[in-house]
Amino acid sequence: SSTMSLSEAEVQSARGAWEKMYVDAEDNGTAVLVRMFTEHPDTKSYFTHFKGMDSAEEMKQSDQVRGHGKKVFSAINDMVQHLDNSEAFLGIVTPLGKKHATQLKIDPKNFRIICDIILQLMEEKFGGDCKASFEKVTNEICTHLNNIYREEGW
Repeated sequence: SSTMSLSEAEVQSARGAWEKMYVDAEDNGTAVLVRMFTEHPDTKSYFTHFKGMDSAEEMKQSDQVRGHGKKVFSAINDMVQHLDNSEAFLGIVTPLGKKHATQLKIDPKNFRIICDIILQLMEEKFGGDCKASFEKVTNEICTHLNNIYREEGW
């Protein structure tokens, strides 16, 4: 009864790939956000306390950036643990999507941006196979988030 399009083998290799990233959740999460804020400066506007930070170095040192990086990685980790249980997966993605759509009013295109940066970082650190095995997961996450946004009237 899965709405997921991932086979058991794909789930396993995606988990293996993600594990490598999650070992350094705070540093890697921070690196992803810093890259997003640097390459897509408009994304900073959603974070009042990051707005004034211009240098990547300054962002890297920020407790708020580090804290949010870790939070993003924890949320993804929860989703990765439930890739083979669509009910549990949606139980994590749905409230997250609703919060970002209704309270935070984050443009959904930013989820794709952040996922693409995660994939980039995976490829740089662990090679193309690692990235390839996680790509389907990011597609699942973004698809479900976009559906939730649509339901919320975006």
